[in-house]
Amino acid sequence: MNRVVSYSTGLLLAMMLTITAFSLVLTRAIAASTVIIAVVLVLAMIQLAVQLFFFLHLGQGEDSKWNAVQFCFTFGAVIVVVLASVWIMTHLNYNMTPEQVRQYINDQSTF
Repeated sequence: MNRVVSYSTGLLLAMMLTITAFSLVLTRAIAASTVIIAVVLVLAMIQLAVQLFFFLHLGQGEDSKWNAVQFCFTFGAVIVVVLASVWIMTHLNYNMTPEQVRQYINDQSTF
């Protein structure tokens, strides 16, 4: 595939996906917010695939296998860091007593 055609196709697809997600959130076309979140996450994953294929050319070329392996390890490391951070924040919030929560809120609300 020609580079100009690849970049142009990727740009158009990325713009389409971004505008679709933005318009869904802006107009609240779907009533349930959990459905909107799920649809936006699906659109984000599709956009990730579009950018990897059309802009970073993952899966094309001579060493495409090693590029895909490196991407999978990097993506896995990012997922572990994000999930661990969420777990730590949830765990710390769970272990706070109501008195500590009130004190924290009072400390944060005063400037």
